[in-house]
Amino acid sequence: MPDICLYFQVHQPNRLIPYDFFRIGEHAFYEDDGLNAEVLSKVAEKCYLPANAMFRRLIEESDGRFRMALSISGTLIEQMQHHRPDVLKSFQELVATGGVELLAETYYHSLAIVHSKKEFGRQVEMHLDKIEEVFSVRPRIFRNTELIYHNAIAAQAETMGFDGILAEGVDWVLNGKSPNHLYRAPQVSKLKTLLRNATFSDDLGFRFSDKNWPEYPLAPERFAEWLLASPGDVVNLFMDYETIGEHQWTDTGIFDFWEKLPDAVAEAGGQWITPSEAVDMHRVASEYDCHWPTSWADAERDLTAWMGNVMQQEAIAKIHRLEEAVLAAKDADLAHVWAKLQTSDHFYWMSTKGGTDGGVHSYFSPYSSPYDAYIYFMNALADLQIRLKRIQDGTGQTQS
Repeated sequence: MPDICLYFQVHQPNRLIPYDFFRIGEHAFYEDDGLNAEVLSKVAEKCYLPANAMFRRLIEESDGRFRMALSISGTLIEQMQHHRPDVLKSFQELVATGGVELLAETYYHSLAIVHSKKEFGRQVEMHLDKIEEVFSVRPRIFRNTELIYHNAIAAQAETMGFDGILAEGVDWVLNGKSPNHLYRAPQVSKLKTLLRNATFSDDLGFRFSDKNWPEYPLAPERFAEWLLASPGDVVNLFMDYETIGEHQWTDTGIFDFWEKLPDAVAEAGGQWITPSEAVDMHRVASEYDCHWPTSWADAERDLTAWMGNVMQQEAIAKIHRLEEAVLAAKDADLAHVWAKLQTSDHFYWMSTKGGTDGGVHSYFSPYSSPYDAYIYFMNALADLQIRLKRIQDGTGQTQS
């Protein structure tokens, strides 16, 4: 009977104001601070606060036998510190139970690894420092933005001292093997790869409230039976934290489901473990040879969610092209603004995909169209370049 490993991604981006052409060179604040605060508070009331309270109670009532992992982006931590310190405190109290492992990631939830190992390393170190500052722990396991993964990323994570890394269990890489084992990338000596079980994770993340799903309504006892009947060493349930209460609303029964699932697993003889415990307890089954970048997004499980059209490709290339000049300017505020523009959501909102995936992109976008997302981003980027040029020329920042 396999162990159960549960991980949630917890992230909120900084959304841009409708930054039109006439603001360029005149208005240096690009973010819609009011909208960011509004969305954070809405998600906090529907998901973060009630879910944190629920999981804290489940950990305490089970004497720590129920366990889980969270990866909290630096951008969300900043938003909580600025707008909702009470929400950050609730996360701190949850972690203090000892039943939650925190994972490392890129501070700005970026695609930096695709473009610059140096910037990737800078952001991961920033995130490690922030997690240590806020939660007094130092993560052992790495989770890249949107589970973006390939062999070289695994090798880089090992070089940085991590013991494990999370990835999507992609069918065409598994080639018939089960995701319910630990794997190792080629040319990596110690780092272990934990693969998301897409079927079971998506049962909770996407299908749970679908009344046309043959398994609707899903009972915790039935789901526990599925998990523990699966072959392998560990079933990895990886999903967005916002699944609970935000994507799956309270009236779907999602909170009641999670309230009962830990007992259902325990009564069936199963146990919950964290990613680091999985790494410590289980051996590598075989090699996971992933040559091309994969992710957990969209049907393709590749990078087309962020780099699938010309707008996305141009925007992401231009922001990363500024790396050397921005960091050489040694202006902390400019570097922070530049890095926040790397957040993957900016490019996700520029997607022009159709079908179900396109609907998901549109649902999460604060803009009326992908083209608006592109225009506002490129105008803000043009202003950033003017600010950089003024610093390089020694004239400072003259904007208001």
